[in-house]
Formats: sequence, structure tokens, C-alpha cells
Amino acid sequence: MNPELDLTIERVIRAPRAKVWNAWTKPENLGRWWLPAPTICRVERLEPRPGGAFVTSMSDDGAKFTDHLDACFLVVEELERIVFTNAVDSGLRPAAGLPFTMTADIALLDHPDGTDYRVVVRHADPATRAVHEEMGFAEGWGTVTAQLAEVAENGLPA
Repeated sequence: MNPELDLTIERVIRAPRAKVWNAWTKPENLGRWWLPAPTICRVERLEPRPGGAFVTSMSDDGAKFTDHLDACFLVVEELERIVFTNAVDSGLRPAAGLPFTMTADIALLDHPDGTDYRVVVRHADPATRAVHEEMGFAEGWGTVTAQLAEVAENGLPA
């Protein structure tokens, strides 16, 4: 973790790691929490494996969807870690035309109350980090992390 380059979110989710993992790796679950409500998320492709696609779209009215994320998974360690980047798109091509590129590293650790959920979002330089922060990183990622907790704690079967 480099505070000049990275942004972080940490939260204890009061659900077992398996539920948090399923919320991340099953399209029907990811779509329930991945974008701040009331925006609607549609999961276009979710292939949780190294080199797999991570593509979502979004809608404010449920009718017209626009691109949200076209990314690639780098690391997927079952029940423990997910790393993805938007610097490489779902076709394994270098991404272009983005306001910033990032690599997100999500760790799921055991906690006496459930899952210790840790996110580190890495940026290439301080300027890029600042752009992401100014675009609302804390609010956006904080909101979706709270939504993830709600889904994992109350909305998934055991």
C-alpha cells in the first residue's frame, strides 16, 4: 500500500467469506450491489479467472444502458482474493480513452464476526489517484461496499 498512489476501503462484513465470494463471482449477485443505487447494473460478462472478462453496463432508468466497466481479471484465488484492472479490457487489449486506469485488489480474510473485506485500488501516479479520488472514490466504493455487505449479510442463501 502506497498512500501517494493507492486508495483503500476496509469493512467487516458480517457474513462468511463464501457469501462475500459468491456476491463477487456470480453475475446474478454482482448485479445487485456493484453500482450505487438507484443506478441499475447489468453484468454483461463475468469470468472470474485470470484473463477473464469483467464487463458491466449501467442504467438510471432501467431502459437505456451505457458502458460502465470493461476490465480483465488478473488474479482470482478462491475465497481469498480478486484482482482486476481496467488498463486491459475484456478482449485483453490495452484500454484507451479512460479518465484513469487502475488495478483493484480485493482481499477476503477471516474475522471473528465474518469477513474482513479489504480493497486497495492502485494508480500509476499521484495525479491519476487524485482524479479517481475527486471523481468520488470514497463515496462510490463506500456505497457499493455497504451494498455488498447488505447482500452478503441478508440476501444470499447459506
